[in-house]
Amino acid sequence: MFALALAATAAAMSAAGYQSMAATGQWYGKTFTGIRRGSKQLALTYDDGPNDPHTLRLLEVLAKHNVHGTFFLIGRYVQQRPDIVREVVNAGNIVGNHTWSHPNLIFASARQTTTELQTCEQAITQAIGQHSPLLRPPFGGRRPGTLRIARSLGLIPVMWNVSGQDWKSYSANEIKQRIRRQIRGGDVILLHDGSHTGMGVDRSQTIIATDLLIPEAKSEGFEFVTIPGMMNTSAVSRER
Repeated sequence: MFALALAATAAAMSAAGYQSMAATGQWYGKTFTGIRRGSKQLALTYDDGPNDPHTLRLLEVLAKHNVHGTFFLIGRYVQQRPDIVREVVNAGNIVGNHTWSHPNLIFASARQTTTELQTCEQAITQAIGQHSPLLRPPFGGRRPGTLRIARSLGLIPVMWNVSGQDWKSYSANEIKQRIRRQIRGGDVILLHDGSHTGMGVDRSQTIIATDLLIPEAKSEGFEFVTIPGMMNTSAVSRER
């Protein structure tokens, strides 16, 4: 009996740990992961910028295809390169909060979490003024307290349900193919125009993958929208 109880406890702890990092997990509070399957909308999202020069090159690709994305920005990089953030917004894209320094908020105290979110908000506001209330937790990590703090600050947590896993140094074609295998419509796609490890990290393969993905998806009838655009078109799905 004790062994069964121990096994059940271990399983529950494992499930809880999984839910704290799972992009579509909803145990710890509602997060936006896309809309109903079968929609022809797709949302491209990019984390860890602004990043010189790759964010600017990505903007050229998006403009070439007349597509707008949603960029989740690290506050310390915003402070370094507010000019790039202004370029992102001037091109019609949406920006959101990705904390000041990209910690895993699962392990952050309430005070640290609040400081990370508020300081990033201040940096973005100083760079561009009013902006979206969107938040993406670094690594997807969150606890119930994380989401409570975010909402107390007026932030809306946004996750994803499709990932190109472009942080693993895949080629552009591999990134594109990984995304193509996952999309069903109504999807939020995770990519990166920067890296939490430092400014200047090479994201050229992500940019090429974006350039390959957009025309293929458009040829199949998909439409690319920003996260606010997707939120306004249909009921939010708690789980995919």
